[in-house]
Amino acid sequence: MNDPEAIPDPAAHPAIRPDSTKDKCRDSPQMLVELDKLLKLAGPMLFVSLLQFGIQMLSVMFVGRLGELHLASSSLTTSIAGVTGYTVMIGMGSALETLCGQAYGAKQYAMLGVHAQRAMLVFGILSIPISVLWIFTGPILGVLKQDPEISAMAGESAPWLIPSILPFGILQSQTRFLQTQGITVPQMATTAVGCLVHGVVCWVLVDKLKMGNSGACLANGVTYWVIVIVLAGYIKVSSSCQETWKSFSLEGARGVLSFLKLGVPSAFMMCLEFWSFQVFIVLAGLLPDAELETSMMLISLNTAAVVFRIPNSLGSAVSTRISNELGAGNPGAARMAVRVVLLLAVSQGLLASSIATATRHVWGCIYTDDKILITYLSVVAPKIAVCNFIDGIHGVLSGCVRGCGWQNCGAYISLGAYYFVGIPVALLFAFVWRYGGEGFLLGIIAGSSVKVILLLVVTVSIDWEDEAKKAKENVDACSMQQ
Repeated sequence: MNDPEAIPDPAAHPAIRPDSTKDKCRDSPQMLVELDKLLKLAGPMLFVSLLQFGIQMLSVMFVGRLGELHLASSSLTTSIAGVTGYTVMIGMGSALETLCGQAYGAKQYAMLGVHAQRAMLVFGILSIPISVLWIFTGPILGVLKQDPEISAMAGESAPWLIPSILPFGILQSQTRFLQTQGITVPQMATTAVGCLVHGVVCWVLVDKLKMGNSGACLANGVTYWVIVIVLAGYIKVSSSCQETWKSFSLEGARGVLSFLKLGVPSAFMMCLEFWSFQVFIVLAGLLPDAELETSMMLISLNTAAVVFRIPNSLGSAVSTRISNELGAGNPGAARMAVRVVLLLAVSQGLLASSIATATRHVWGCIYTDDKILITYLSVVAPKIAVCNFIDGIHGVLSGCVRGCGWQNCGAYISLGAYYFVGIPVALLFAFVWRYGGEGFLLGIIAGSSVKVILLLVVTVSIDWEDEAKKAKENVDACSMQQ
């Protein structure tokens, strides 16, 4: 019984080491540390996102007081601008989450400024065709057989948005430049100032100078330029950015292709999803009770977009954490960030879905006094709740993909999920099986579910050690281009 050979040697049998049961426990402190890092990034980003939404709502409030025609025209103009301009800029800007994030993690601090300058150059060039498109908004809407009166007013006001597109693009560069360094407070402060400025400018242009929709559009440009200038001043004088921002130089004009290789698929990754939702709104106008169905879709998607700001902020946070850690050569920390953010996504998804279901009978009252529409919204609320939950998962998984620089893969997934699954399923339910507008929501659920499954497969298959090596190679290659 006391034979030493009868006692297993812990070194020879690592599976039964005395402390092997503690390995999983060691993850708990690491998860708490990662949770703290993610929330410190995601919280301010969510605050900034809500403030930016507040800027949009201020415009709607001022225009809405002018009458239904002005409100309908403003909604159409905003939709056109979002589809053809703002969403494209946001999507391309997300490429900096990878490029700047990995450079910061690898301590190649000067490259952050270079990447940001390359993005600004691309946005400056891109703003030209977008501006031309907005000039011809009226004729384009006429070709699309939209209401003549609404189209005419939208055509008059859309060109007044042109001053906003360049500062909006620059703002995407500044935001990602600061975000990947973990600098978030200045963004909150400047966006809050922007909200106040926007309210004053809207009051002057819309109410005092009687510029109507055109004044509200012009106010966007004024507001974004104010935010950009204030942030630029902070970046210039702050000690936090001394190593990452030197000055504008010719280096920013070199290697633009390296930005476009990620920027273009990043734009498609986001735009393909957003465009599919606009398709559903247009198709709702072809249903028997078009006004009711369109109103339901607009309210439902607007609500979903507001709720999506939570997982989208988490996605941006985890993208930053992953790119930082891969750039620093810490694949284990990047893997841990994915685990923690998925737990957060599931938790917030369950909470958001529960709230949507519990408030389904009063939810519609926020938007309308029409009892029929309120009842209809209460019926579709559970489906919106499911959308919120699924969107929460794919929102953070998309962030994981961006952090690794897999935007090409993400673009193909968005294309397949929404255009080969989501839209066809929606058409079947809405027009063939006569589910009406509910069929479109079922199509969104189908498309988003496929996207989640594919993104999960991609995320699970990631070789984090290999991704860390690739990140180092990418950072070194970008540094050599200077």
